[in-house]
Amino acid sequence: MTVSPRILILGNSGSGKTWLANRLKQHFAIPAIELDGLHWMREGFNLRRPPDDAKEAVQAAAREDGWIIEGVFGWLARQALPRATILVWLVLPEEECIRNLINRPIKSGEDPDARSALLQWCSEYRTRTNANSYAGHRDIHEAFTGEKHRLCTRDEIETFPSTVNRG
Repeated sequence: MTVSPRILILGNSGSGKTWLANRLKQHFAIPAIELDGLHWMREGFNLRRPPDDAKEAVQAAAREDGWIIEGVFGWLARQALPRATILVWLVLPEEECIRNLINRPIKSGEDPDARSALLQWCSEYRTRTNANSYAGHRDIHEAFTGEKHRLCTRDEIETFPSTVNRG
């Protein structure tokens, strides 16, 4: 019997988390969940879901048999960590992440002010000190005792799906 993986992907905004999650979703035929969708209300950007509701939503998703959960929100990712079988941390230079954000389509509800704030947020990844930062993600990665990967280039990210064992 094949066991579906439970993959948690962390990284800065624009690092390729969603791209990688979608490739792994195709590879394993399991759902991919964006932490953005659990953190923010559907009504638009900058409307946060109550933290306890967001945590409960992540915990519910993590109870499933196979999944990919991705996002920058380390405090939410920690809710899935006990059930994760694989942890992937994307560590690209901020300049590359910013270019990726500038080149991607505008998300629903995103306006120029929100886009500007996102680019600023992205540029501060290594200087922030909270759970959603380089330091926060590093702490999660270092503490994880299961299979883990630190991908630092676009080539490593692009080839990663072909290296993951199907079980």
